[in-house]
Amino acid sequence: MQKVFVFFICCCFSAALVAQTGFFLQSNKKRDKIPFKLVNNLPIVQIEINGTPLSFILDTGVKSTILFSLEEADSLQLRNTTPVFLQGLGSGGAVQALRSLNNKLRLGNVIDNDHDLYIIFDSTLNFSPRMGIPVHGILGNEFFQNFIVKINYTAEVITVYNSKKHKLKPCKKCEDLPLNFVSGKPYVTLQVESEASKEKEEVTLLVDSGSSDVMWLFDNDGFIKELPTKNYYQDFLGLGLSGNIYGKRTRIPGLLIGSFYLSNVNTSFPEEDAILRARYYEERDGSVGGGFLSRFTVTFDYGKKLVRFKKNHTFKDPFNYNMSGLTLEHEGMELVKEERQAVVNSNRGNTNESLTMNSISITTEVHLSLVPKYVVADVREGSPAALAGVIKGDEIITINGKPCYQYKLYELIEMFSSDEGRKISLEVKRGGYINKIKFYLRSVF
Repeated sequence: MQKVFVFFICCCFSAALVAQTGFFLQSNKKRDKIPFKLVNNLPIVQIEINGTPLSFILDTGVKSTILFSLEEADSLQLRNTTPVFLQGLGSGGAVQALRSLNNKLRLGNVIDNDHDLYIIFDSTLNFSPRMGIPVHGILGNEFFQNFIVKINYTAEVITVYNSKKHKLKPCKKCEDLPLNFVSGKPYVTLQVESEASKEKEEVTLLVDSGSSDVMWLFDNDGFIKELPTKNYYQDFLGLGLSGNIYGKRTRIPGLLIGSFYLSNVNTSFPEEDAILRARYYEERDGSVGGGFLSRFTVTFDYGKKLVRFKKNHTFKDPFNYNMSGLTLEHEGMELVKEERQAVVNSNRGNTNESLTMNSISITTEVHLSLVPKYVVADVREGSPAALAGVIKGDEIITINGKPCYQYKLYELIEMFSSDEGRKISLEVKRGGYINKIKFYLRSVF
């Protein structure tokens, strides 16, 4: 399922900034299983950096380890730092950062005792609000270089194999495709179908587990129809190291992965500035992200330059997208007061055996709780939410009669991405006043 937003990060470093890989399995183990949390199609893993536990996105679209959201990790000790500048996709320029050497990283029994990482202090590059959970950084594809790595998206488990002790067995239900590497990042060749030509075209795509979207293409010829036969909508596509990325969203007829076929595939076409930045550093036609990868169990064998796709039970699920037009984010915590009724036994502790009935009373107890606060980060122009009057900055109080804080952020995203025609009733706070707003989810295509 495609989610309402995408986190696409593409960092390009000069040769002087390329960190050396050094991950290994502790005690010369044959394999290790690492659990992860799948949020918006992104695998979130727990890492210890110099003994401090942090949450990272596992991202094949980035070469090195990047750390941000340091305000949530103030106990972290960093070593041997020097200033650098990093450039990524987005409308902004280079981002100031620090390079830190000789750090110890641990994921389960996978360890690197001499790891380089990059620290970004720009507070706008904080993915936690859009994820609804703390995210402190990105673990790049250095993690994959010394192992065979299998990502089971449905079980939410990563299995890391010692490549010297484990070989991939033949699999009749799998598609094994060659990987090409540019600047240390993996690329695969797939085929896309154009509605205009009805023909299959080969495309070279970055395999980007750090993007929640299904697929990005850089050339929209044959896919995007301009007015009066408009078949797309403008949207926020993601947050890159150099700023926000915008573009067009549509569906293409088909995508072929060897003999596997996906139809009516959600596809995004980023704006020209993002494309120019991507193609300046590397030749490619686009990327496939978590919305694609999560339909498989994916095995990477960097040593053999191979990726294996095995379909899981979500493979045939229809591709959904945000039909509300709302992008929500977590904006800190707030204190709420809840009244709960409690039954009290008035004879508790009474030793008088002649009593035949207990005396009970009902009291109201007041509970104060810290709960997440959700606000509208963006509203797509012309969407049901925009037409109903929702604006950027609105705080969502209730959804369909239920307090908003009782939902996880990914649950709200799923609600907005399914069941066309579903009624959405909101209470939103704006300027100290509560407004009631109703709309219905509507398909764009």
